[in-house]
Amino acid sequence: MTLDSRVQPDPLPHPADPPECSHRPTGRPTVRPADPPAAPSVVPPGAEPLRGAPRRVERLAVLGDSTAVGLGDPLPGGAWRGVGPLLAAALGVQPEHYVNVSVTGARVGCVRTDQLPRVLEQAPDVAVVVAGMNDTLRSDFDTAALAEDLDATVTALQTAGTTVVTVRFHDHGRVFRLPGPLRRAHAVRVAALNSAVDTVVMRREALCVDLDLLPGAYDLRSWSVDRLHPSERGHRLLASGITEALSRADVAVAEPVSLVCSGGATAGTADHVAWLLAKGVPWLWRRGRDLVPYAAGIVARDLVRTGLRAAGTGRVPVVSLLRALPITVEGCSKTNCSR
Repeated sequence: MTLDSRVQPDPLPHPADPPECSHRPTGRPTVRPADPPAAPSVVPPGAEPLRGAPRRVERLAVLGDSTAVGLGDPLPGGAWRGVGPLLAAALGVQPEHYVNVSVTGARVGCVRTDQLPRVLEQAPDVAVVVAGMNDTLRSDFDTAALAEDLDATVTALQTAGTTVVTVRFHDHGRVFRLPGPLRRAHAVRVAALNSAVDTVVMRREALCVDLDLLPGAYDLRSWSVDRLHPSERGHRLLASGITEALSRADVAVAEPVSLVCSGGATAGTADHVAWLLAKGVPWLWRRGRDLVPYAAGIVARDLVRTGLRAAGTGRVPVVSLLRALPITVEGCSKTNCSR
């Protein structure tokens, strides 16, 4: 079996609603504000590599969501390639020692409960974890639970002797244009997600690639037609960023990731509009319903601020009260892992 045949999802790059995973968040759904921004966790260019002979990678594992699956980088016949096989080739990992357990729509809790046990059985030298964006789109988004799940995943892998690489996320609104209130609501959640990632990375001394600092991250050529998943170019850029982080952590990279694409069509604005009409609007309706109450709260706060400023009555007591109110949706599914 070749690397390119490992994952066989639906041939069209679009978000899907997979079966529910076994993760069951507990407690009242909450949205906690992001902590103050932490220092960038990506290894700065030009930093001195660690001393010692580079460690060769024999086994590689990939965990996560649809980006980890490879959506956006299609192969002939309908398979997906993506960051995993590109990274395996760069590290010189043989096909039989590469495993990708990622699932479209997976959340961080799903990675911990469903994917982690399967990876631990393989005892990988390096594991890449790409997850969290799906969590930001759900009504039960909880940064404390997310951080706990990510920390448990990273700790278990490191205890098994695995070098872990994860990612912190970019400003998704600069690529996929959501309506104003939804964009702002999502940006708040991405900031909270990144804060959780930073906390775990610093606590566990894991490796991390900052997508916001990745060269080409905001070039639309780096994104597939849905603007939700990387294109072939985007997957190559991500794989290259991961190999750079590994190299500076004294891990041997057999061959740099080529940034030359294999000739796939580049999606333009017209392609994106066509995708929005056919698939994007239904997806936005499904996921937007989870964000709408939170976005409405943000709009309400802005209206209160604006009204109080206009009236000249001050704003601190009312705004503080609004910030203290939990914004949740009762009755929404808390187990569906779909993006």
